[in-house]
Amino acid sequence: MTAATTIPMLPCLAPESTVEFFGALGFDTSDRQTKPYLYLAFALPDAPEIQVHFKDPAPTLNPADELSGGCLVMVDEVRGFHEVFSARLRAHYGRIPAYGLPRITRLRPNQSRFSIFDPSGNCIAFVERSEHDITYGGSENLSGLAKALDNVAIFRDFKLDDALAARALDAALRRHRDGAPRLDLIRALADRVELAVALGDDATADSVGAELDSMSLTDAERAAAATELTAITELRRWLE
Repeated sequence: MTAATTIPMLPCLAPESTVEFFGALGFDTSDRQTKPYLYLAFALPDAPEIQVHFKDPAPTLNPADELSGGCLVMVDEVRGFHEVFSARLRAHYGRIPAYGLPRITRLRPNQSRFSIFDPSGNCIAFVERSEHDITYGGSENLSGLAKALDNVAIFRDFKLDDALAARALDAALRRHRDGAPRLDLIRALADRVELAVALGDDATADSVGAELDSMSLTDAERAAAATELTAITELRRWLE
């Protein structure tokens, strides 16, 4: 069998904004046509094997609806791509577009994927080839608040729904707070602060953060919850 190359061809509702956004990310525009039909093609000079093309949406699509097309970009390591894209977007827009469309999702410590949403709502997910399998519903080896945290991570990191993750974590805290191991509670509160920061909910970030501070964490506890605590610091720095 001969070698082959697969290039995603996604629907586009906003050609000008799409050209601007992919240009801001650092992609070159290799094809730009609007008549007699729309066709856009972009390639990343840093990694020319990464290409994405766009076309007119299907005639039956309601232009008012957000699109749900997308593709996976499998790479050896995602953090370098995230850092470069973030820096370029900040330079172009004067801020990180972390909300609405277009946007880039945050990358938490030890996370193996992030996503880019274009102006039409298509999702381009950068995923490490070595990413572990996902356990939906929480690991069977966990229970109580620890199991709930594992499930919340699915909503946050894979479903990309911070609001749902926050509601699920609030419910888990109400149900499992009493009697939960201290480290699980620390991790849960830190995760809740990070979600509040991501959602722009300053009141919750401040109140839960104050509760976390009042626990007077030991050095050992800070080390054990380093991923969750670092995620808060990195998110705030990224959004600045």
